[in-house]
Amino acid sequence: MQNRRKFLKTSLLTAAGAGLASKSFSNYSVSSFKEEKKIIYRTLGKTGIKIPIVSMGTGNTNNPGLINEAYKQGIKFFATSEYYQNGNNEKMLGEVFKDKPRDSFYIQSAAIGGVEIDYKNGLFKPETNADTYLEHANGCLKRLQVDYVDFFSLGFAAKKESVLYEPLLKALEKFKKQGKTKYLGIGTHSFEPEAIRAAADAGIYDVIMTAYNFRKNNIEEIDEAITYAAEKGLGIIAMKTMAGAYWDKERTMPINTKASLKWVLKNENIHTTVPDCSSFDHLYQNLGLMTDLELSEEEKRDLKSPSEELSTGIYCQQCGKCVPQCPEGLDIPTIMRSYMYAYGHKNLSHAQHTFDVARVPDESCFGCSTCVVDCTMGFDIKTKILDIARIQDIPQEFIST
Repeated sequence: MQNRRKFLKTSLLTAAGAGLASKSFSNYSVSSFKEEKKIIYRTLGKTGIKIPIVSMGTGNTNNPGLINEAYKQGIKFFATSEYYQNGNNEKMLGEVFKDKPRDSFYIQSAAIGGVEIDYKNGLFKPETNADTYLEHANGCLKRLQVDYVDFFSLGFAAKKESVLYEPLLKALEKFKKQGKTKYLGIGTHSFEPEAIRAAADAGIYDVIMTAYNFRKNNIEEIDEAITYAAEKGLGIIAMKTMAGAYWDKERTMPINTKASLKWVLKNENIHTTVPDCSSFDHLYQNLGLMTDLELSEEEKRDLKSPSEELSTGIYCQQCGKCVPQCPEGLDIPTIMRSYMYAYGHKNLSHAQHTFDVARVPDESCFGCSTCVVDCTMGFDIKTKILDIARIQDIPQEFIST
C-alpha cells in the first residue's frame, strides 16, 4: 500500500502563498473608494436593526487594522466564532472594540465547545453537553471583552432535528435570559432549505445565516425557504457568497467576487452579507459595489465558468449525496470544505481544523483503484481527498492561528 506521506509532491504551503493579489481586487484603492462612498441599508427582520447590506465575516483575517478600517468606513456588523483561529479571532475583535461605544457596532459569535456533530447526517450527537456548551459561550464573551453579544448563533445547524435539538435550545434560551445575547440565530451551509424553515417555525430564533451564492444548484428551493422565513420576520444573512473565491486551486483564475456579491444582493430578502475579508482591497471592493447593484453584461459573463475543465471549481455544494456512495463512509462534504478553505481562501488553519473534524483514516483512498463516488459537481473526489490530506503533514507552527 502506498504510504500517504510518500504521495506528497507539492506543498500546500506553496499553494497557500500563491495568488495573494487577486485580479478581481486589483482595480480598487482607498482613494477611489472614498470618492464613490455610498451605504445601502436593509432592516434585519423583526430585530428592527438597520445595517449596511455589506457586513464583514472576520474568520479569514487576524489584522486588527483591517477591522478598524471596516468600522471607520461604515461596517456595523461583524461575524466571528470560537471556531475561527481557536478563539483568537474573537480576542482580536475584543481588542479592536474595547474602547468603542458599545452601541456603535454589532457582534455575532458562536460556540463549538461541548458540541459533538455528525456532519455527514447534519445532526448533533447525544454526546453533546449543554453545560460545556454554555461554558464556551461565556468564553466567547470573555474573549470579546463584552458583557453581551448582539447575536449568538447555533453553528452547524442543518437538519430540522439539529435546529430544534432540545438540549442546545434550552442552553440558548438560558444564555439569552441571562442577558448575554440580544438575539439568537442559526448558521447553516448544508440542508439549507430544511434548516431555514425549521428555524422560522421554532419560535426562538431571530436571524438565519445561510450559505448563498450563484453556484448553489438548489437555489430555487433555498429562495423559497428564505422567503418563508423573511415573511415570518427573521433576518437573513448570507455567507459563502464568493463560492470558493477561485475557479482553480492554483488561484490563477479568481471568481469575480464583486459580481458574485451583487448577485446575492439582488434578492431583497437577503438583509446583509458577511463575505470573508482578508485585505484592504477586498474591503473597499465590497463596500464600493453599493454604488451600483446592477450586474453589467460583463459581470454576468464572469459568473459563468471560464471553461468546461473548470466548471466544477472548488466550491462543494454540501448536498451530501456523495456520502452513501463512498465504501469507506468518508465525510466527503466536510473534507471538501477543508479543500475550499485551503485553496480558495488560503486559510490553512481553518482548513486543517476542518479536515481534523472529518476524522479521515490515514490511508483513505489509497486502497481504491477507482473512485465510485459520482459527485453532483463533477469533482474528482479521490484526487481532491489525496490532495487536501497533505494538510495533516504541515506542522502546527507553520500555520498561523
